[in-house]
Amino acid sequence: MANKINTSKHFLLITAMLFSSFASFAYEPIDKDQTVHAAATEAHPAESHEKSTFDAGKMILEHVADSHDWHMWGEHEHAVSIPLPIIIYSDKGLDIFSSSNFHHGHAAYQGKYNYRLHEGSVVVFDELTQSVDKDATAKLTDLSITKNVASMFVTMLLMLWVFLSVAKAYKRNPGKAPKGLQSFIEPLIMFVRDDVAKPSIGEKRYEKFMPFLLTVFFFIMFSNYLGLVPFFPGGVNLTGSISIAMVLAGFTLLITFFIANKHYWRHVFAMPGVPIPVLIILTPIEILGVFLRPFVLMIRLFANITAGHIIALAFFSLIFIFGEMNAGLGFGVSLFSLVFTVFMGFLELLVAFLQAYVFTLLSAIYFGAAIDEGHDVHNHVDDHATAH
Repeated sequence: MANKINTSKHFLLITAMLFSSFASFAYEPIDKDQTVHAAATEAHPAESHEKSTFDAGKMILEHVADSHDWHMWGEHEHAVSIPLPIIIYSDKGLDIFSSSNFHHGHAAYQGKYNYRLHEGSVVVFDELTQSVDKDATAKLTDLSITKNVASMFVTMLLMLWVFLSVAKAYKRNPGKAPKGLQSFIEPLIMFVRDDVAKPSIGEKRYEKFMPFLLTVFFFIMFSNYLGLVPFFPGGVNLTGSISIAMVLAGFTLLITFFIANKHYWRHVFAMPGVPIPVLIILTPIEILGVFLRPFVLMIRLFANITAGHIIALAFFSLIFIFGEMNAGLGFGVSLFSLVFTVFMGFLELLVAFLQAYVFTLLSAIYFGAAIDEGHDVHNHVDDHATAH
């Protein structure tokens, strides 16, 4: 009976956290265009307030996009956020300052140029013409620690803490059954080794790929689950960033190029047993396939993580859209949105793990294909069979 009560409490707690997570996303401020329109707003505050309506598109893009500060709570000028360092390199040299100097997009910072935030990016702003200096902005290289970069550091620190703790536990209790954090991490490591690396790469050569496969698996999984946490340092759409997904897929492509043997390249450029006229058509397709594989890896991770957030936020937006029409209508839609968002929250718990698994599995399959000895009966080493 006590176990059932505890299970019910845990279920209600998780449900409340998921709901509050998406609710916090829904109330994030919309201030990307405030920078450029600040002067107009100050000049006609009443008119601007009257025209202020809920913009679902901006709210959703605000959540899934990167930013120069870490929003905590509040809206517009009342927003509370953690400032992050702005690092700008230009033809005039290096500028390093805090994003708090922008005052949530309402102020400029005078460094080697006059900087402002415009649509989430640091630009050079001409105060005389009240417009962006596109020529000077083109000379800027933004090396700032953005919200995604800060979240990546948090994930890395979390991984270091987890795995160093587990390693110390193994040293303290050699040869004993795992317990605590060990009992959670060890089955996942065994899963990646026995169900991903060995069947895809082979018993004889899988070990040298384990560091990369384990790193990418746990990085994606930790980042995905951290993104579902409704409060700092969670709530960041890290693996839903196309740049993060591109870098991870780029590592898979580079490792594939580095380890690929002659049989792999022969299969790409001149597939054995295929007539030359057919090769003229087939070879370009095979070369294209080499680059399409990591591209698909990138798109799959980016799209799946981002899509879940966008769908849930779109349904939350219905509350505010219908609420502006009629308060009762907004309340009725909120019940439907709440149920659907809780469902999406549980679905995202599964998606977070599946995307880490799929990315790791496909990377292992690409590595296995790159080092396969081919179909020549004199050279083929079928160590994949020994894995079963």
